This record gives sequence, structure tokens and C-alpha cells, in this order.
Amino acid sequence: MKILLVGEFSRLHNSLKEGLLVLGHEVILVNNGDGFKNYPADISIRAAFFKSKLGNIPRQIWARIFKYDLALLEHGIRFWWVSKKLKNFDVVQLINESPIQTVSKLELFLLKRIFNQNNKIFLMCCGIDYMTVSHMLKQKDKYSVMNPYFESIPEAKKQYDYYFDFLTKSHQKIHQFLYKNSSGVIASDLDYVAPLVGNENYLGMIANPINIDKIGSSDTTISGKISIFLGINSGNSYTKGVSFFEKALVILQEKYPNLIEVKITTDIPYTEYQKHFENAHIILDQVYGFDQGFNALEAMANGKVVFTGAETEFLNHYNLQEDEVAINALPDVDYLVDKLSFLIENPSEISRIGQNAIQFIHKEHHYVTQAQKYLTLWKSN
Repeated sequence: MKILLVGEFSRLHNSLKEGLLVLGHEVILVNNGDGFKNYPADISIRAAFFKSKLGNIPRQIWARIFKYDLALLEHGIRFWWVSKKLKNFDVVQLINESPIQTVSKLELFLLKRIFNQNNKIFLMCCGIDYMTVSHMLKQKDKYSVMNPYFESIPEAKKQYDYYFDFLTKSHQKIHQFLYKNSSGVIASDLDYVAPLVGNENYLGMIANPINIDKIGSSDTTISGKISIFLGINSGNSYTKGVSFFEKALVILQEKYPNLIEVKITTDIPYTEYQKHFENAHIILDQVYGFDQGFNALEAMANGKVVFTGAETEFLNHYNLQEDEVAINALPDVDYLVDKLSFLIENPSEISRIGQNAIQFIHKEHHYVTQAQKYLTLWKSN
């Protein structure tokens, strides 16, 4: 099959592409690198001019006056330049409702072109979109990544501004077009299932594909200090609940000065982030998830103990026990300190959970196995 993957947020499409290539298919991946993360692409639509020193000057002026980023416009223009070549694919998959990440009118125009030029087109529910924001605003779940917004934390407000872009009339036109014309919607993990339950477009969940061959597994034996890593993305620090981890780490560094070493980074490229997590024993990922995101899964594949989403829904879905493959992180500093303290005082548990995590990823997230699931779903819809 000839397959086009549009957009990237977490390396999902890169890993899926790698699995599809192993299975003998032709795959083209188009994306903008997702900012500082700089994910690979076969065709890059990264904003080059407006993120250069020269282009950044009019970009900043424009943003202050007109309240939108010219870099987004550049994404769309660069996609338009290559869009005429993106035709006659057997399957196209969009990473979410805004895969090009440009201004709404141009996004819709370009998506319509892709639909007109290709056969089957599938949509991922992955990240923030109209369905997920609408669901979270109803506050039906015990918590969500919008908790800091509901708690009216002033410093957090800016990180949620773009969430509401998905509720505007201009974006709702995109949402309606995609749900009317796509061949169906696929959830990438359990956090995206609840917003889609009962929707006639929903085709089911396919768990994130993880390239275990590329990541490899580290030795889970503990020798010397226990290394704890927190990689911060300043653009979503509140949505991840980073402040809970930071406060817990302060307490732990005072409590165990000779037993642990802590590494905290901010806004580093994906390849650099990967080097840091490879050297750690424990990874602090997020507190508001029910399931694991991509960074957590890659760390688990490497044999790390990850504090992430591992709620009851996740345990039931995969028939697991609490703390078997990951630690369910909660927005509670005392809880986090207790969980981390237990691991620090019982390092054999770090090895046990790390080994279980590796086995879990091989069983449930192997990139070739998951790629085959996509192929089966695409062919049957």
C-alpha cells in the first residue's frame, strides 16, 4: 500500500511509519517537527523564515497586533507548495483535527485538497481537538489535563488558550468536515476513548506503536545513586501537572541527599531528551492521564519506572495490577513523595517494575504488531 501520514505530535506517526516499512509498505510522512521537539519528516513543513532571526521580528509584531502566529501561516504555505504531489495514496491518516497546524481557513482548504486527491482518509483522536475539549469541559471524569484551568490558576490560563481555538466556529467547520468525510476516527490511547464513545465515526482504539528495536532495553539493575528525571515542556507544564513533581522532588532531595540524583530539563529537542531518560531509573511524566502518552511508553520500553497515567481503567483494560508496569501519578504531592520514597528505599522494586514495563511494551505496543492493526482497520473500513 501507498500510505500518507500527515502531522506529528509525539512520534506516533514516525513509529507507525517504521512498522509499516517493516511490513513492506510505501510511507510518506509530512509534518512540521512539532516545534523544539524536531521530529523527523519525509516532507517538512517547518516554519523556517518566521522562526529565523530576521523573520521573528515581523512575527512578534504581527502576533501583538493580530493575535496569531505567522509561523502557523508559513506551515500552511509550505504544505500548499507540496500538496499537489500528495495524491493517489491508498490511505491517508491525519494525526488529529489540526494536522497541518495553520490558520483555520487555510487548514480547511488544504484538507479538502487532500480529500479530493486521495482514497481513504482516517482521522486520529490524539491530543487536543473539538471532541476532547468538549468532553473535558463537562467534567465527567475525576480529573483531566484541564484541572488547572478549572481551578482558576492565573499562571496556567495561557496554556489553555489554544484549547478553546478548537471550539471556535472556524474550527468547528473543520471538525464537521472531517467527521462527515473521513473513513473513521481512531483513538491512540484510553484518554481519547471517553470523548468518542457512542460516536458513529469511532472505529476503536489502537495503542501507540513503540519502536522497541530503535529504543532498546537498558539494564534495570540499580548500582549507585537512583537517578530521577523530569523533562519539562514549558508550553504544557500545567497540563502535565509538573508543579506536583517539582514540589515532591524538593522534599525528596532533602530526605535522601545521598541516595538520589535529580535531573530536570526544559524545552530540549527529542533526541537530547532521549539521552537523559536513558540515564535515569525513574521518569516523571504526567499526573492527569488515565493511560500513558508516548514519552512514557518509550521510557517503559527502555526499562524505566514511569510516573504517569496508569488508572483503574488502564489496569482493567490490560488486566494488570497496581504498580505492575508503571506508577499511577496523581495530583497529590504527599502521594508522590510516598510512592517515590518506597522505590528509593526498595530499589529492587525499580528493577521489578522496569522489567515488567519492558515485557508490557513488547506485548501491547510493538510497532510492527500495532502497524498491522492499523492496516487491518484501514482495509476493513
